Amino acid sequence: MKIIAIDSSSLVASVAIATEESVIAEYSVNYKKTHSQTLLPMLDEIKTMTELDLSSVDAIAVTSGPGSFTGLRIGSSTAKGLALALGKPIVEVPTVDALAMNMWGSADLVCPLMDARRNQVYTGFYEFDENDELSVIKERFAEDIEKVVGMLNDIGKSVTFLGDGVDVSKEAIRRVMRIPFRFAPPHLSRQRAGSVATLAVKYYKEGRMVDSSAHKPEYLRMSQAERERCS
Repeated sequence: MKIIAIDSSSLVASVAIATEESVIAEYSVNYKKTHSQTLLPMLDEIKTMTELDLSSVDAIAVTSGPGSFTGLRIGSSTAKGLALALGKPIVEVPTVDALAMNMWGSADLVCPLMDARRNQVYTGFYEFDENDELSVIKERFAEDIEKVVGMLNDIGKSVTFLGDGVDVSKEAIRRVMRIPFRFAPPHLSRQRAGSVATLAVKYYKEGRMVDSSAHKPEYLRMSQAERERCS
């Protein structure tokens, strides 16, 4: 099995080529360039470096959300275009689930945080079970950071935080958290297409795929323009 994975849900742009046994190539950039400028050149680079025959790919994996509205749309469009051109299915991977996979093997409760603006974060609660499988304790949602910390206090298990939402939430976490916690180091704290691919392999085996025409991002909340139109 061979999968191309794409994550453009945040400032990070990341693409990977992976099999069941290994991540063959991964290219990530955390810099202020639009994903429309970076994703396809990055994918072309790792395709060339690994001499990838695109016809040998089984599926295209993409983060389905939540995240940046523009970033998700670009990633979704790129994945849909590739899948349509190659006649391959799409494997949708929730963004915060893939982020949680960065902490594989952790004994802590894992809490990815993505900055959702307006003092909110996109998050979910995860842990790794006795078989080191990712277990979803609370599915992805958007909420005020202090309310998120309150939920974690109620669970009462030590927590590892990661994601770009940590940068804007540290003060609130330190003020409100009543249980042991820590922040993931920089090399594990941002989106990685390798983690997307790892989950995608599992989902592919489980038959969790969609046709390219059926895929669309899941934003979890309305965009600013939509909120202003409804107000």
